[in-house]
Amino acid sequence: MLDGVMQGLTTALSMYNILMVAVGCFAGTFIGMLPGLGPISAIALMIPITYGMDPSSGLILIAGVYYGAIFGGSTSSILINAPGVAGTVASSFDGYPMAKAGNAGKALAIAAYASFTGGTVAAIFLLFAAPALASVSLSFQSSDYFALMVLGLTAVAAFSGKGKFLKAALMTIFGLMLATVGTDSDSGIARFTFGRMDLIDGISFLLLAMAAFALSEALMNILESEDHNDEQKAELKKDIGSLKLTKDEVKEMVSPIARSSVLGFFVGVLPGAGATIASFLAYGMERSFASAKEKLKFGRGSIKGLAAPESANNAASSGSFVPLLTLGIPGSGTTAVILGALISYGIQPGPTMYVDNPAIFWSVIISMYIGNIVLLILNLPLIPYIAKLLTMPRQLLLPLIIFFSLVGVYLVTFNNFDIYMMTLFAVVALFLRIIDFPMAPMILGFILGGMMEDNLRRALTISDGSFSFLWERPITLSILVLTIIILFMPVISELLAKMRNKKEA
Repeated sequence: MLDGVMQGLTTALSMYNILMVAVGCFAGTFIGMLPGLGPISAIALMIPITYGMDPSSGLILIAGVYYGAIFGGSTSSILINAPGVAGTVASSFDGYPMAKAGNAGKALAIAAYASFTGGTVAAIFLLFAAPALASVSLSFQSSDYFALMVLGLTAVAAFSGKGKFLKAALMTIFGLMLATVGTDSDSGIARFTFGRMDLIDGISFLLLAMAAFALSEALMNILESEDHNDEQKAELKKDIGSLKLTKDEVKEMVSPIARSSVLGFFVGVLPGAGATIASFLAYGMERSFASAKEKLKFGRGSIKGLAAPESANNAASSGSFVPLLTLGIPGSGTTAVILGALISYGIQPGPTMYVDNPAIFWSVIISMYIGNIVLLILNLPLIPYIAKLLTMPRQLLLPLIIFFSLVGVYLVTFNNFDIYMMTLFAVVALFLRIIDFPMAPMILGFILGGMMEDNLRRALTISDGSFSFLWERPITLSILVLTIIILFMPVISELLAKMRNKKEA
């Protein structure tokens, strides 16, 4: 192993490969910033370019594009509330309110530091534990994944303010319902398509995310009074370039980043889990740990609420390379494209890859750490200029957001029906926002819905239609017990507080 690491280090630190990392990070960040062009699009664009390259250099470039696109996706989430990548949806919950409050520079700086730390922690874990973690990935079965999705849904509590849990729960159910539209993967029967071929493949995540966040936000801004927007713009112009974090803010970030980086990496290691679930779980976990006073800040510009998902999604992106490189199992759509690139180079990923191709295996892992440094060096100086996007005149910014949202969705499917569908969802989302229904639980339900259904069906098939799988496997049972504890934690803490107050009285 030590010889392999040394070969990887020599390969990764060559000037050409360092240049490939820098080019990949820059291209990925730029593509990730454009709503609609996520990591899959970015990597697909890079594969033809890498054909003539050495496999190590090609993979290093593709890996750089991958985590660069995740980082870039956070920028559009924070600045214009347009999460074009599922893994950066949670970053918009507190990042966008911070930007609106005049702290766009600070929000982007927090995202940069959290992403760097999450990626670094994951790269270190990868370096020392990648082969060993492959067996952990294999130990998870369908019932465990189903329990993990149920645990993910408990994050709905993190998106509901005081007295709004019922609204958040209803929106989660709405999201789960939307996830059932399309062809049933088990029977091949079309569900809720109303005879329209356009709905055979279901509703696109990008369409729903753009409608619920970016487009509905633009429509909300149009409905708001001109005076209110002018006041907000004047406030933005004062502090937009401020990147400095106070000692108290740094202290506030340290614990969430550490916890979320570890959580994100281990969730990323599980095939099929990925950055999206990691970011939602991290956000929910931090809100559960927060005091009653801190909980009120979540959704309104909380530093913890931004730092946690940002470190988790980057750590999970690196973690997803464990099942890809050691088992040949792609954990997401993005890693499936990378698997295709590996096979096109004539390399078969699997348990023997780090023995058969040590230079490629270890150089990709080492390049991830170099990539995180490159991302920090590239993006920190650019933050004041990127943040100035918000100081654009409202008459120019809102049409641009609408344009990027519509074009981003159209470029994925080239289908006019998706544009009509998106507009309809945006109007519905606008109405729901006016009557104070949160959008985040709907997206959470939609993202987890399909995966939950598939894993529940597989678990039921394995157990001959019996629900005994819920308590027969220790991992499944442990995750479900943890879910129940998280759900009832607010009630228990409130009862304990009342008992304490009675004793003091």
